[in-house]
Amino acid sequence: MSTSEPPAWPHCARGADPAADPVTCRGIHVPGHTACLAHLADADRDAYLAGLTPGASIDHRGTPFNESLLIALLNALRDSTTGHPRLGDAWFLSATFEGDAGFRAAAFEGDAWFGSATFKGDAEFGAATFKGDAEFGAATFKGDAGFRAAAFEGAAWFGSATFEGDAGFGSATFEGAAGFELAAFEGDAWFGSATFEGDAGFGSATFEGVAVFESATFKHIAWFSSAAFKGTAGFGSATFEGVAGFELAAFEGAAGFGLAAFEGAAGFGSATFEGAARFTSATFKGDARFTSATFKGDAAFGSATFEGDAWFSSATFVAADQFGPLVCAGRLVLSGVMFGSPVTLSFAVRRLECRRTRWSSTAEIRLRYATVDFAHAVFEYPLTIAAEPDPFVLNDGRPLAEDPFPSAYGQGVRMASLRGVDAAHLVLADLDLSECLFTGTVHLDQLRLEGACTFNTAPTAVHWRRWPPVRFTERRVLAEEHHWRASQPGAVQGWVPGTGRAGPLQLAPVYRALRKAFEDGKHEPGAADFYYGEMEMRRHADDIPRSERGLLTAYWALSGYGLRASRALAWLGAAMLLTIVLLMAFGLAQDTPKQTATGTVPAGGGKVTFEIDKDDPQNPTGDRFTGKRFEKALNVTLNSVVFRASGQDLTTAGTYIEMTSRFTEPVLLGLSALAIRNRVKR
Repeated sequence: MSTSEPPAWPHCARGADPAADPVTCRGIHVPGHTACLAHLADADRDAYLAGLTPGASIDHRGTPFNESLLIALLNALRDSTTGHPRLGDAWFLSATFEGDAGFRAAAFEGDAWFGSATFKGDAEFGAATFKGDAEFGAATFKGDAGFRAAAFEGAAWFGSATFEGDAGFGSATFEGAAGFELAAFEGDAWFGSATFEGDAGFGSATFEGVAVFESATFKHIAWFSSAAFKGTAGFGSATFEGVAGFELAAFEGAAGFGLAAFEGAAGFGSATFEGAARFTSATFKGDARFTSATFKGDAAFGSATFEGDAWFSSATFVAADQFGPLVCAGRLVLSGVMFGSPVTLSFAVRRLECRRTRWSSTAEIRLRYATVDFAHAVFEYPLTIAAEPDPFVLNDGRPLAEDPFPSAYGQGVRMASLRGVDAAHLVLADLDLSECLFTGTVHLDQLRLEGACTFNTAPTAVHWRRWPPVRFTERRVLAEEHHWRASQPGAVQGWVPGTGRAGPLQLAPVYRALRKAFEDGKHEPGAADFYYGEMEMRRHADDIPRSERGLLTAYWALSGYGLRASRALAWLGAAMLLTIVLLMAFGLAQDTPKQTATGTVPAGGGKVTFEIDKDDPQNPTGDRFTGKRFEKALNVTLNSVVFRASGQDLTTAGTYIEMTSRFTEPVLLGLSALAIRNRVKR
């Protein structure tokens, strides 16, 4: 209301200076008079006050009160039983209190209207009771404002109020809605142990000094959206039973929420923490959203518990060196988060999402129970993701409580996706990679795998759904191969379907890169499995010529790409057995050919010349499968395996059988030796 505009009520206008302000006194007329209580004649004022009784309603809008006048008014309303003033409806809109305003322990049985009032001294409402609505909107408190232990049974409105001194609402009780929207606290604001049973609105409020809400209880919605805390903000041990909204709030000093309990949803979206943000041992029973929040100092969430989902998507951690250890029973979403300094993240969480998360320095992520989605994460320096075998230990030596996770829940860490990641600086330790999607990962050959990193395996049982029966040898297999094989017509049981749509053409380079990563880590047996997978994908790919596919198929069938010694030995045994049978049946001569020597003795003596001739081996007849013939066939076959001639007399067919065996059997023996070497070398 402009000072030049007359108020809406009949006012006395005493002491007016028309040249400066046509309306100097805005006090409402005392009933039956044409002046306000301040400018009423002494006799008339005394008569008016004498006519008041405890519990009476009064209307002194716009009236200027000095300290003595206010005391006289309250004495007239004082209840002799309690010794405290008792008022009905109390109208003090735009009133001015020149000295201290002492309403301590006053009982307002009706509505109390102090809107736009000015308290030039201290305002003392400690232990006051407001049974109706209490309206202090746009009021100005130039001194301290004391509402400690005050009880507001109706709505309490302090919107746009200005507290130039300290504001004390400690242990106050707000049974209805409490509105402090746009209020300005230029001194310290004390709400410790206050109870808000209705909605509590502090939207766009400004706290220039310390804001203390320790042990306060918010039983319904608590709105601090766009509030500005320029000093320390303390919400330690506060309880938020309803929704807690701190969206767009600005904390320029330290923000303490240690041991706070958020039983409903908690929203800190786009909030800014210039100083340390301390949520140590805080409990979030509903979802907690810190979306697009900015943490410029420490972000202390040690021993915090999130029983629902925790959203930090697009948040910024400028200088935090620790995040956790904390417990999250739902999803912990760090997608789009930016970490600006070296940081250690410690989480016991059901699912961790780090899609497009960015690290600008070194980082270590230690996890328990988690399934991790790391797709398209960006990091420029070494980053380690490791499974923690034991519960995290807090700074005081206590183990982190993991109550949201039952003992039967696996504490291992599972990687869900590395798609789009540049793995040149990535280290994975003791992770379960059986469901991890690798397609699209860059520099996968430089990935470092430490500890016991496990992959999926092929189904090893014999499957009789078609002829011939199908059996896959045991080996490490990528999840995407499971998905691809499960999607093929006639897929056997054991291959797990999934969302991956990569085919052999995309999977071959993935297997090749992982093979190199294992080789660089001196893990040759592990590298062998990925070589097998690479060859399998090449064999099934659509971009190779038919001749190459045939060659790969033969290589697979004979020795499992030089990795299955049992297969090569089985073929070697079969080839030797076949050679023996063929030799006994067709290759060994019926009898050992006899040699004959012929010569002529010259007449009268002299040198005798002999010609030695040998009969051609005769094809066998009669009983060919005798022990003697088996021994000879075995001798020929064993010599063929080591690429030696046996010296046995063979038929023409036997000669070709031996030549064939001397080529095939050493090759199979070599493949067997190669497979054994690939499995045992380090």
